[in-house]
Amino acid sequence: MIIHLGDHWDMHSLSEYDRGKLAAEGADYQADIDAGNKGMDALMKPIRKAKGYKPRKIFLIGNHEERILRHINANPILRNKIGYKDFNLKEHGFAVHQFRAPVAVDGVTYAHYFYNPNTGKPYTGHADNMLTKIGYTFTMGHQQGKKIAERSLGNGKTQRALVVGSFYQHDEEYKGPQANRHWRGCVMKHEVKDGDYCLLELSLNYLLREWI
Repeated sequence: MIIHLGDHWDMHSLSEYDRGKLAAEGADYQADIDAGNKGMDALMKPIRKAKGYKPRKIFLIGNHEERILRHINANPILRNKIGYKDFNLKEHGFAVHQFRAPVAVDGVTYAHYFYNPNTGKPYTGHADNMLTKIGYTFTMGHQQGKKIAERSLGNGKTQRALVVGSFYQHDEEYKGPQANRHWRGCVMKHEVKDGDYCLLELSLNYLLREWI
């Protein structure tokens, strides 16, 4: 089972935050698509080469990919010109789930992020607080760094919160020199059942050092 939590395609060219700024100079839609597709090819190459390994693959659309739909909504003439069809996810066998749509697997609910149903704003803060508000075992991306929490219930079950939203080598300019030391990497879950699991953390530094 491979679950990609989204924001693989940055879609900088469609960023509303940088529109009209120097940061938007040279931004190009096709370049964004090509960069993401190239990255996905590199990510999946060793997986496709592994003999006998055919995992179920899930991709959760993130708010960065969703920029495409927002752009189409503002410019309807582009409706049949651009879209998620430009991603190479189908080629790599991913089942694609829409932005913010939850997906439950073995008692763990996955989404790009979880949000307050009354406001639509993502839950933030400490993982314990998020687990209390969400109320069930969840895993999400969206937020940089890593947050973990768990609690044992009286019925013998365990609920777990996991936030892992950064897998890149660069520093984010908007975070500045004091806020770019967050954890980057991926996680592997073992013995996943009824919302509980054993967790193995794989930092990006470790993966680069040992496997690339």
